[in-house]
Amino acid sequence: MNNYWMLGYNIFGDPYTSSTKAHIEITSSALTVIPETRKMAFYSSQATISDSNGNLLFYSNGCWIANNLGDTMLNGSGLSPGSFTDAWNTSTSGIPIPHGCMILPYPSDPNKYVMFHQTGNNTIGQRSSELYYTIIDMSLDNGKGGVIQKNIIAIHDTLGFGLAACLHGNGRDWWITAIDDSVKYIHIILFTPDGIESISTHINSFFVQGKFLETQPVFSPDGNKFAFSYTTHISATMSWYHDVRLYSFDRCLGTFTNETLIDLTDSYLGVGVSFSPNSKYLYATSVNKVFQLNADTSNVSASLKIVAINDNFYSPFMPFQTDFLLMYLAANGKIYITSGNGVQDMHVMEYPDSIGTSCNVLQHSLPTPCWSIRGNVYHPNYYLGPAIGSLCDSLGIGIDDPSFNFNFSVSPNPLLDGYAKISYLLPPNKNGLFQVYDLNGNKVYEIALPKWSNLQKVVLPRLASGIYIGIIKSDKQIQTKKIALIK
Repeated sequence: MNNYWMLGYNIFGDPYTSSTKAHIEITSSALTVIPETRKMAFYSSQATISDSNGNLLFYSNGCWIANNLGDTMLNGSGLSPGSFTDAWNTSTSGIPIPHGCMILPYPSDPNKYVMFHQTGNNTIGQRSSELYYTIIDMSLDNGKGGVIQKNIIAIHDTLGFGLAACLHGNGRDWWITAIDDSVKYIHIILFTPDGIESISTHINSFFVQGKFLETQPVFSPDGNKFAFSYTTHISATMSWYHDVRLYSFDRCLGTFTNETLIDLTDSYLGVGVSFSPNSKYLYATSVNKVFQLNADTSNVSASLKIVAINDNFYSPFMPFQTDFLLMYLAANGKIYITSGNGVQDMHVMEYPDSIGTSCNVLQHSLPTPCWSIRGNVYHPNYYLGPAIGSLCDSLGIGIDDPSFNFNFSVSPNPLLDGYAKISYLLPPNKNGLFQVYDLNGNKVYEIALPKWSNLQKVVLPRLASGIYIGIIKSDKQIQTKKIALIK
């Protein structure tokens, strides 16, 4: 579901870009940047969703929804109505809100999805005045999907920019968060098969320096933590205040506890936040630094480390500096960091589960063929599953049944050249293994499957034509499938 990331907002091109648009395809083991021609432009608000085989279903920049062909989805225009959206609904931009929209599988309905989205309001300092949601049915328009309900108001309040979501402990429903612009409280929505079931409020205990506009709220991959950045400009001193706020989260009750504030003020604004794949480390960015915190310690502030300092690289020329802005934990377990300028190069953190500078931030190491200012996509952990053993694990979605369904498939099958794509669903928070055996029981191929992954592109060794047995294993569970190889 989290395999696509769209880039590009300048439709006209220039001598410094080789393409006006591009997209990134990400699996648990590979990343590919692909130039393309596409109608929709992206500034910083983006939602995408793929099927279990990694095929793109639809996407949105907060102004309209495109189907998998790039055309306007049936009834997919006119999102988030208002003058702010109208101003940004152009061929060269899209809504400028990080984490401003996100797509979630609809609970208990495999044909439907729900997209939460927000926009600005020009009469209240560009802050969001509503949180909307829109429902998509993929069975419509010959499988290209259609919008069946649009712009339903979930919350009417003055909100800061940025949304986040986490699976309920029952493994089916969703918790959705939105933060008010004063940072005094967090709205918490419970979305079930019947729609919005409840909206509660968490009151923050820490002080604020002033109203904030945008943030990048995130839940940890294991669903037990939540964090967001808070930054505001202090007019009296003409300086920036910046902190990160970390919470414990109860997936059953939808409650926040253990609020921790970490002051990161260093005279620059900061927006980006991301957890490591193992949920232990919390990362944050300011314009010129990347910070690491150990979210599992009792004294989080004392664990603060600076893991990267911006090297003042310009792309393609001054004043387009590749600073640090937004962060994205991708399906391959790496964190990608975008910039606040119109640059074509992203930063890559190769080993986020490693302490200190061993996380290895490679600055401006991912070139893109198009302008990608502030470009970011948000995907919650779709594969988290239920909180097994908890009181709310009551829907029978867990893995106690030995007949756990991996939804294991191989394509194409038969294989013609040894190149294959395997899709699967691992038990929550478990690694897996894919193996191939010949009919004599000899193992001819093996690859590890990381937690939360669901797609791999594999290349089998030189094998004779015939029938082979593909096996996927995880947590004492196993599923097999015959694979034909024809040369």
